[in-house]
Amino acid sequence: MSAPRRSRAYLAMRGRLLVAPAVILLLAASLFPLFSTLRYSVIDYRLLASGPHRFVALANYGRLFAAPGFLPALWNTLGLIGMVLAISIGAGLGLALLLERAVIGRGLLRLLVISPFFVMPPVAALLWKNLLMQPVSGLFGWLSALLGAAPLDWFAAAPLTAIALIAAWQWTPFACLILLTSLQSFDREQREAAELDGAGAFAVFRWLVLPHLARPIAIVVMMETIFLLSLFAEIFVTTGGGQASSNLAFLVYSQVMFQYDIGAASAAGIVAVLFANLVAFFLVRAVGRSLDA
Repeated sequence: MSAPRRSRAYLAMRGRLLVAPAVILLLAASLFPLFSTLRYSVIDYRLLASGPHRFVALANYGRLFAAPGFLPALWNTLGLIGMVLAISIGAGLGLALLLERAVIGRGLLRLLVISPFFVMPPVAALLWKNLLMQPVSGLFGWLSALLGAAPLDWFAAAPLTAIALIAAWQWTPFACLILLTSLQSFDREQREAAELDGAGAFAVFRWLVLPHLARPIAIVVMMETIFLLSLFAEIFVTTGGGQASSNLAFLVYSQVMFQYDIGAASAAGIVAVLFANLVAFFLVRAVGRSLDA
């Protein structure tokens, strides 16, 4: 082996050794909780039970799937993800198209748009519950009375929709920032050439802008899906659970805090992780395929 090749191999090995502690620490921090959850999911571990924890194989998963709250939590999780993605991406795209243009006060508008992203979820849920969606003294109730309609008790009549609106309000700035960054890298010469050829605004958006945003939208879908599967604070603060609004994350919480069943809660956590990866994978593929078509 020649000297330059030995030097490159030495530098590569030295680089791997330098980053090895960080990689090992990252793997330990992520894999250890996962393996611990896997271990607890196959043993009979209840906080109020005495005696040794017996190995029960997949019995915890069987009890989880047979529980009356599992299927509603699963469908509520899918419903929340679908509604929040539709609202946040639609509103984020509209705001990004607006902020991408030179408008008066664009800097202030950008600051106002991203501000909900920095509000903590419990605080956002309290604001929406008490100031906006409260049927007697909330803003929505006042607007309904002003229009002559009966105020809607959101968390009693449509709890899942109310929680989706709160989460979408928080995640719209994230979608807006990602899509705005992508719009700013769009080749303006393509747009000008299409407009010179007679293409209207809708045609330019459909055939040029939207395919350009395919990958950023897929990234937004993937990131939001992963985080929305662990949505908890909004449910806890507003409805406190129940079959109409509980998701998989709240199901794990209820298994631990109300039934003291660590085994079933761990099984629910593993199911939630697998479910998150499957949903994110298929959503990203579907969005990318439809926008690239």
